[in-house]
This record gives sequence, C-alpha cells and structure tokens, in this order.
Amino acid sequence: MRSTITARGQTVIPAAIRERFSLTPAQRLEWIVEADGSIRVVPVDPSPVKAFRGMGRCGGSTQRLLADREAERQAEQAMRG
Repeated sequence: MRSTITARGQTVIPAAIRERFSLTPAQRLEWIVEADGSIRVVPVDPSPVKAFRGMGRCGGSTQRLLADREAERQAEQAMRG
C-alpha cells in the first residue's frame, strides 16, 4: 500500500490499515526513525501510562513523553486564547 504526501505534509492512511489497527479520527501517531534509517509509525494510546509502556528500550523515551505532554499543554492553551 502507498500514499502520497501533500504540499502541506499530510498523507492518507489507507483504509485497510485504519481498519486492521482500529485507527480513528484524531488518533495520535508516533513517528520513529530507526537506526537503519527506516521509519516506523506507531499508534499512541491516549493513556500516558499505556503509551509509555514498552518504550524504554528505544532510548530517550522519558524526554519524548515529557516533550509530547508539554506540546499538548501548549497547544491546548493556544486554542483557549
């Protein structure tokens, strides 16, 4: 399966992938660049504890989790005005 990246950096996840992994609108995804240069896309569980589970092996996961949560807080504050 393939998709194209738009000029705005957006892409469509093929329906078969969305259905197989139960991906829904507003589902957060984490993009991970592997050591070999490949890209892995992983659905992020809305629960911070579940989202963090198993990430310790990748390195930097604590900083990544804290940075993600801070970015979410700032985005929410910006939306509120």
